[in-house]
Amino acid sequence: MEFRNLGNSGLRISELAYGNWLTHGSQVEQEQALACVRAALDEGISTFDTADVYANTKAESVLGEALKGERRESLEIFTKVYFPTGPGGKNDHGLSRKHIRESIEGSLRRLGTDHVDLYQAHRFDHSTPLEETMEAFADVVRAGKAHYIGASEWTADQLRRGHVLARELRIPFVSNQPQYSMLWRVIESEVVPASKELGIGQIVWSPIAQGVLTGKYKPGQAPPAGSRATDDKGGANMIGDLMKDDILERVALLEPIAKEAGLSMAQLAVAWVLQNDNVSAAILGASRPEQVKENAKAVGVKLEADLLAKIDEALEPVVQRDPSLTKSPQRSQLEKRG
Repeated sequence: MEFRNLGNSGLRISELAYGNWLTHGSQVEQEQALACVRAALDEGISTFDTADVYANTKAESVLGEALKGERRESLEIFTKVYFPTGPGGKNDHGLSRKHIRESIEGSLRRLGTDHVDLYQAHRFDHSTPLEETMEAFADVVRAGKAHYIGASEWTADQLRRGHVLARELRIPFVSNQPQYSMLWRVIESEVVPASKELGIGQIVWSPIAQGVLTGKYKPGQAPPAGSRATDDKGGANMIGDLMKDDILERVALLEPIAKEAGLSMAQLAVAWVLQNDNVSAAILGASRPEQVKENAKAVGVKLEADLLAKIDEALEPVVQRDPSLTKSPQRSQLEKRG
């Protein structure tokens, strides 16, 4: 495993982070989830990313159980707050002081630790003054319950506004967690330049486009049994927009390029995001331990310019670059009304 600084901070994290969105507590049984975490640790992965909303808090509990007994100082544990948890009532979501202060307590209890290394705003909250949000995060940091603060899927403007307040409050706002892959490059034109200026690093999710970039989905064919595209617990809905024949046909063109590089298609996809020097880590999920071991082989791979150009040529017609697609839902859209 190789390690990078998280943004301009002194925190060193593994280039691959293990994430348990759509797996722990829902798609994958607990015994298998524990085996995947063990495989991650065996590969030298020290960074683990979760969120309170994943499986409505169950994912944090599974991760806490899986990491029990590990030396806490050797791990970097990240979690997030924003989306609805519990019954999803009027204060069970968002970035209000109330929800942040209550949510960090629940996350720490489920994770079995007295602090997280990074506490992230899972989206931007349009309904709460940003000053209130950042002051609440400052309280969390000063109480020793989080070392660093970050965001997820914030626009360049939102990152700038948050960073100004963080500097005023003297708390370390060091990261953003966006979707990023060969197919989804919406952060490149605005978010990445702003982040470099501010000293913010990207912890990217879905580097293999939820499995589409592995090549296992074929145009005109039904998805393989047991794959994310057949998961009725959320996976199929999330991957739906990528399961189009024009996208799958273009992805198929990557197979000879991966062979030229001596990589699997999944390894090529992971290595590709790690070529971006603003990426501090790529988050990988897994439903089987062997997936962790195979994808870890992407660490340290250098892709030459001519190979990167071939990837661009193969995918360009279906690459998404529009920065306006970085959006956060209004809290009113999330509240469950009984």
